[in-house]
Amino acid sequence: MGSQWSRDRYYTKAMKEGYRARAALKLVEIQNRFQVIRPTDSIVDLGAAPGSWLQVLRDLTEGTVIGVDLNPIAPLEGTVTIAGDFTAPAVQERIRSLAGEVGVVVCDASPKLSGQKSYDQARAIALAEDALSFAARLLKPGGNFVIKAFQGELFEELLAEVKTQFYSVRVYRTRASRKGSTEVYIIAKNFRGTTHALEGSV
Repeated sequence: MGSQWSRDRYYTKAMKEGYRARAALKLVEIQNRFQVIRPTDSIVDLGAAPGSWLQVLRDLTEGTVIGVDLNPIAPLEGTVTIAGDFTAPAVQERIRSLAGEVGVVVCDASPKLSGQKSYDQARAIALAEDALSFAARLLKPGGNFVIKAFQGELFEELLAEVKTQFYSVRVYRTRASRKGSTEVYIIAKNFRGTTHALEGSV
């Protein structure tokens, strides 16, 4: 991939501000527009490596900030990091014990791409569905959820499912998203606290 993709003005700005990746600026923009993070929220960041969203989150709340990824995340003051699969019950229980009531779940993760568009889209949607299931199990009623998704096949089904779990749902494309990308963020606020939230909580 050419350098114009990785080292655009958002990359330069992110590096100047000390972030680990340009993706941090997407979360800053989302927060400024939608105010999804509240000052006392405990927050879980799914697929958190390399940790740029954690850098933003720790400055937005006095609550516990936890990052989970299959790959190790370099230590970051003010956060707790877990190397593991966020769909695993043991990992979810550890998060619950560390965070108590979770106020916000965010996920900027993407699957490794194969180059086959329909296959990659299906895997991205499956990852988003796993993140939604996680949020439904751990979020407190009234909690918020931010998930990266890609418009295309199966996107509307994912969006419809999110709408069954949250009272307010918006689709937003950040200015820092790369031109030509189908990347969008689903901003879901005010978790309904359905029975899904009780699964596995005993």
